[in-house]
Amino acid sequence: MIDTVLTDYMLEQLRLVNMDFVRYKYSAIDWSLRMIGLTGPRGVGKSTLVLQHILQSQNTQKALYISADRSYFAQHTLVEVASDFVKEGGTHLYIDEIHKYQNWSSELKEIYDGHPSLQVMFTGSSVLDLLKGQADLSRRAVMYSMQGLSFREYLEMFHGLQFPVYSLEDVVANKVDDKILSHPLPLFRQYLRKGYYPFSKEGAFLSRLDQIVVQTLESDIPQFASMSVATGRKLRRLMAIVAQSAPFKPDYSSIANALGVSRNVLPDYLLYMERAGMVGQLRDETGGLRSLGKVEKVFVDNTNLMYLLGNNEAEIGNIRETFFYNQTREVCDVIASKVSDFVIGECTFEVGGKGKQRKQIKDIPNSYVVKDDIEYGSGRTIPLWTFGLLY
Repeated sequence: MIDTVLTDYMLEQLRLVNMDFVRYKYSAIDWSLRMIGLTGPRGVGKSTLVLQHILQSQNTQKALYISADRSYFAQHTLVEVASDFVKEGGTHLYIDEIHKYQNWSSELKEIYDGHPSLQVMFTGSSVLDLLKGQADLSRRAVMYSMQGLSFREYLEMFHGLQFPVYSLEDVVANKVDDKILSHPLPLFRQYLRKGYYPFSKEGAFLSRLDQIVVQTLESDIPQFASMSVATGRKLRRLMAIVAQSAPFKPDYSSIANALGVSRNVLPDYLLYMERAGMVGQLRDETGGLRSLGKVEKVFVDNTNLMYLLGNNEAEIGNIRETFFYNQTREVCDVIASKVSDFVIGECTFEVGGKGKQRKQIKDIPNSYVVKDDIEYGSGRTIPLWTFGLLY
């Protein structure tokens, strides 16, 4: 029999859920699959998305939402809960914070194989452990990942303004309707500082974001990579170095000297930080975390983190490039340009302020200047904020 502690927890969480706004990833997930994994950085709204799905689609009598980090699981296993749930007619099991459960991967495999009628969805705040455990589940679980709010999502969630998703082709062609938002720049400035994480609507934003940085660098990554506490502190120092300079071309020797570590470990450290949503790495051949391309630039992952770590004094040119890379990478393969800032497909992009000229890219086919501080563009000049409408 399912313990009432678990069902009461689910009902309590469901009562707190607001259905007014749903993240972009909801419609991309095939909810009919037998096993689904949703990964992403801390604080981007994975738990809320799952609870919204239960409210919208499930008979709560046949669904069970649990969090694997609760003290209940010090005395019980996921396998036991799943078995009892199925015996009572349960059909959909949702497991949150699964990376905090020691044997999560092997037990999910056992649940999948032992209960063919049960659909299972699991989420984790850290991409790291989920990727580590995925080997056991490669033939069973379909994995999805989610990043923070786009500018389009921010406008809807924080200001009640609903706009369509635009394709990159439409944005490049300046097809964003000039009636879509009469004066986008003030709202865009707000987004850059406090609009990437949904929880900024709840108050104490900077304190909560700082906690995410500390937990990610001093707990999630060290636990995944079997690092010492001292190494976790060095990751925080590395994050500070990135924040002071990003975007920058990594000089592993000088960074290693500053941290007191071997330069050989730095690429691994940065890859862990990238997967955890702390930094972004722009490569020269192909984008994405599986890229074999050489890292040309290291970014802080998003502009909210830049303002937090830079004490609100982040350099505006870096902010612009970070926003462009962060928003486009979710839907495009973004690589480094040898003559400009970014290449996406056959298009080259130079990012700057409203005074930015085309001199550097005037002889390059399919090249565009992406300008901040302008409301709408024309020809080969595109407003920076419109790249926030891609998802």
